[in-house]
Formats: sequence, structure tokens, C-alpha cells
Amino acid sequence: MSHRTASGIREVTGCNATGSPNAPILEGSIGQTAAEGLVHVTADVESFSRGRVLVVAFEGWNDAGDAATGTVRLLQEQLALVPLASVDPEDYYDYQFTRPTVAAGEDGRRSIRWPGTTLYGPAVENGEPGSVYLLLGIEPSRSWKNFTAEILDAALAADVTAVVFLGAMLADVPHTRPISIFSTSENPDVRRTFAVERSSYEGPVGILSVIADAAEALGMPTLSIWASVPHYVHNAPSPKAVLALADRLEEIIDVVIERGELLADAAEWEQGIDALADEDDEMATYIQQLEQARDTVESPDASGDAIAEEFERYLRRRGDKPDGRSGDEPWGKG
Repeated sequence: MSHRTASGIREVTGCNATGSPNAPILEGSIGQTAAEGLVHVTADVESFSRGRVLVVAFEGWNDAGDAATGTVRLLQEQLALVPLASVDPEDYYDYQFTRPTVAAGEDGRRSIRWPGTTLYGPAVENGEPGSVYLLLGIEPSRSWKNFTAEILDAALAADVTAVVFLGAMLADVPHTRPISIFSTSENPDVRRTFAVERSSYEGPVGILSVIADAAEALGMPTLSIWASVPHYVHNAPSPKAVLALADRLEEIIDVVIERGELLADAAEWEQGIDALADEDDEMATYIQQLEQARDTVESPDASGDAIAEEFERYLRRRGDKPDGRSGDEPWGKG
């Protein structure tokens, strides 16, 4: 059950992270957050491997091939988690941009499902470290600052010790090679602990970057894991990218992810693209170019000059400028 308080914050009663059946979790527009007054804390490996870790993924701009949300849904299927808090969709979503859907339940009755974001966590507090929490939803259309404050208040109420963000981007990579995974963090302690780098990207960002920035400001260490999905199959889910993200996530946090049918799905995904390329000589040639570029970069004998030269050859073959794409399929160029 829920109700609005005088401050405009909705309280959702139920089982929360502390195990108290009537303890409220705050939702709605939050002015003063529970995080005020926190200072920076040193992040170490135990914050991720033995603490309460929140794994985050959003549909939309940060989710090429449904890889990030697919990984979180895989975890959701395997962990005994319950909804702890959810945002009010009226506050954050433009229904003309992210439309509600209608679906039939097991009883055949049709119901409207609204876009939103939900925090999941253990139903009962066992007093044991290593709990995994999940945040799964659709990237909001507006009021990102209020959205971020609400999400982090719920995370703080659950005593989350660290946050892992999952993302996936379209890239010039071949589907025939292992999915490229790169991890970054703005936290110097996290970078030292996991031997990851600080991102050098500058430009537009998604909601993942906004929440990560705010979490770090509150002393909550964060790490981002991104998968590179072949852009020439951008319309299809990528189980191979889900598999790669799951592999990397297991290295960071204390969780075992059962792969189930994922290995077979990934192999079928790759074989399906192979079949498409077999029927399109230009697409097959383009994929071979990507393979050559990838193999050159990953060669143990590759020098910086050789990598740069191969990249320049690759750009010349595409006929594109280095700073952007033409928008057409690259193998369709004359």
C-alpha cells in the first residue's frame, strides 16, 4: 500500500531491506535526500564482492541489443528478489515517447502496463553481506535530477554499498569475435582495486552517467561495465553481449549467474548473422574488414603505429569521416 505524505513523497509499505514489514521506502519528488551529510568513503573490493551491490540497467539509449537489461533480467530470474520501490511514471515519462502497453494475464484479462523503474532486493534481511539489488527500468523522459535523487534515496534506505552500471553501445565490431567489454570508474579507489581506467569520453550522456555522478558525490563507489554490440545487427537482441556482460559481472560481484540456454542462444545468434552475410557479398566483405581491424589491434606484436595505420585504412575503406557515420549501412556504399 502507498499514500502521499504532506511533503509530496509517497511511502510504499511492505517488506524493505531492513526486513521491517511496515517500514516505508520513499518515492516521488525528493527535496532533501537521506544522503545529505555523507562524506567520501574509501572503496575497496569488499564493497563490491561482499557488500550490498546495486546492479543497474535501463532500456533505451544505453541498451544496444537489449544486452544490459537482458543481463539484469537474467539475474532477476535467478535471485529471490521482490520489488522494494518504484517511481511514479507520471513524474518522469512522456507517454507519447514511451508508450504504455496492453497485455493479457494468465486469466485472459487485459491490463495496461505503464513504463517505469523498479528497485528489487531480498525479501527478508538475513544479516549476511553479499546481497544483490537490481534497478531495472526505462530511461526517463524528463526530471532527471529528481529521478536520480529518488533512486539514490531508495538505494541508501537499502544500505547499498556500491553500484555497478551495465550498458551496451553500437560499435564497429565484428560479431564473429568475442564481445568487447570495457569497464570504467570515476572513483580512484575502484580504478586501483579492479585495474580499470577512467573514461575519456566527452559528449552527450544517458541516465546511467547522471546517477553514477550523483552516487559518487554521496560517497557510494561506482563501476560501469559496457559491451560493444555490432551496429549492423542493431535491431536484434544480442545474447552474446548478455553473456559477455554476465561473465564480467561475476568477476566484480559475489554472484554466480547460471547461463542456462544463453550459450546456445549466443551461438544461434552468431550463426544467424553468418547466414545473412553468406547471402550478401558486400556485408560479408565489410565483416571481414572489421575482423582484420580487430585482429590487428589485439595482436601481441601490434605497435601503436600499426594500430593507427590499420584504423586509417579502415576509415578509408568505409569512406566516412572519422568523426561520424553517414547513417547508411556501410556495406551499401559505392
